[in-house]
Amino acid sequence: MAASAQAEQTAGGRAGPARSISVVICAHTEQRWDDTLAAVASVQAQSRPALETILVVDHNPALQARLAAALPDVTVTANREAQGLSGGKNTGIALARGDIVAFLDDDAVADPQWLASLADSYADPAVAGVGGLTLPRWAAKRPAWFPEEFDWVVGCTYRGMPTSRAAVRNLHGGNASFRREVFAAVGGFRTGIGRAAGKRPLGCEETEFCIRLSQRLPGSVMLFDDRAVISHFVPEARCRFSYFRARCYAEGLSKAMVTANVGAADGLSSERSYTTRTLPMGVLRGLADLLRGRPAGLGRALAIAAGLAATTAGYAAGLLQRRAWQAAADGEQVAAGAAAGTAR
Repeated sequence: MAASAQAEQTAGGRAGPARSISVVICAHTEQRWDDTLAAVASVQAQSRPALETILVVDHNPALQARLAAALPDVTVTANREAQGLSGGKNTGIALARGDIVAFLDDDAVADPQWLASLADSYADPAVAGVGGLTLPRWAAKRPAWFPEEFDWVVGCTYRGMPTSRAAVRNLHGGNASFRREVFAAVGGFRTGIGRAAGKRPLGCEETEFCIRLSQRLPGSVMLFDDRAVISHFVPEARCRFSYFRARCYAEGLSKAMVTANVGAADGLSSERSYTTRTLPMGVLRGLADLLRGRPAGLGRALAIAAGLAATTAGYAAGLLQRRAWQAAADGEQVAAGAAAGTAR
């Protein structure tokens, strides 16, 4: 076998170093028009050019037509699946031709080295997915009470995550990439999890996908690479405590959906250390700042406690909903079986 061919194969059959990258951006509203154009422009300015940029518009024909006219060099397409982020990503995956499929939020801007850094981390054939560092770009000043441990609330890398390149359980969807071949092996993102048409700010579609990938393809590595940097816009509406609390509650609901699909052992493995180590340390830092004469420390400590309480409440509510749905489904099966028996 030639050396070049050997470089493209591994003992497990997975492709070797990936070459081309397709970038998928999902858009849904005209309110992010300027942000979406900036996201696309940041991809076009990459030091390592993308093979293609695929812009998926979520059931908004007027926006789709406007973007197609403004971006002739971009593949602009309608979401061909159920409304929501999962359907949009799956539509992009189906169209992608690259060895790697990378995802960028429509309100984020990628550093010029973003794709080069993602691609570099695929040198190890065991790596199935790579995500990067997402920094908040606040519309206003960061709220003094907003703890860094909860930066995931605004879609960003948070305190408690690795600070350098390291293996992680799951990637974060706004700055993530996967070998295209893994989608054929494990399927796409599940609908019913993550952002959709409703007002509740759900998430975790990428968490469920990464865990499912690891379960079905043992030995696969998800890698966090802090060199792959994007900045994520945080509007003033997401700087309010009301949004913070609602997003935490929705995260709990989403986690309940994830554990229903992949099991609690894997679905909550990272959350255990986060709640028992990262958050208590955050509270202590906040209280220490208060003792040093910085009153904002108390606000951060209280926000951590409130965020944990809201997330826990959401998770409990999600479990109760799942059990109610399961009980109703079981009741329907029993009734159907009884009706069939009577008919006989």
